Amino acid sequence: MGVDGIIAELRELPAKMKILPKKKHKQFQKVEVMVRMDCEGCERKVRKAVEEMKGVSSVEVDAKQNKVTVTGYVEQEEVAERLRRRTGKKAEPWPYVPYDVVPHPYAPGAYDKKAPLGYVRNALADPDAAPLARATDDEEKLASAFSDENPNSCSLM
Repeated sequence: MGVDGIIAELRELPAKMKILPKKKHKQFQKVEVMVRMDCEGCERKVRKAVEEMKGVSSVEVDAKQNKVTVTGYVEQEEVAERLRRRTGKKAEPWPYVPYDVVPHPYAPGAYDKKAPLGYVRNALADPDAAPLARATDDEEKLASAFSDENPNSCSLM
């Protein structure tokens, strides 16, 4: 086995080696999760479960709104799964948005009696409720037919 044999082996080496895929780095983000909390003990249990996660910078728990806000290098589904496993509670992504973000906040798909004050369900992200929460072309035409400056006058005249 001379120099040619060694060079041939070196050429085949990368093909023989198992090349690992590059690891996708998580972005620094703010994750919101809804978890039902009844007492201060639940609040402490939830906070402790999330604070011990790798990549977490800060944790804010709002027991009144049943909301946990985690800031750091984490994914929303990882946080929800960790809360389900560690606390035994149902954890789901935060489904609410401020009511002024949704075009029709009191549409059947968006209005939710359980929502915190000033929030409605994010109906635009829900495919079943989205048609109810969006205005149709005819509704837009009718709404824009009247002037905002003078509600008694019509722009059709």
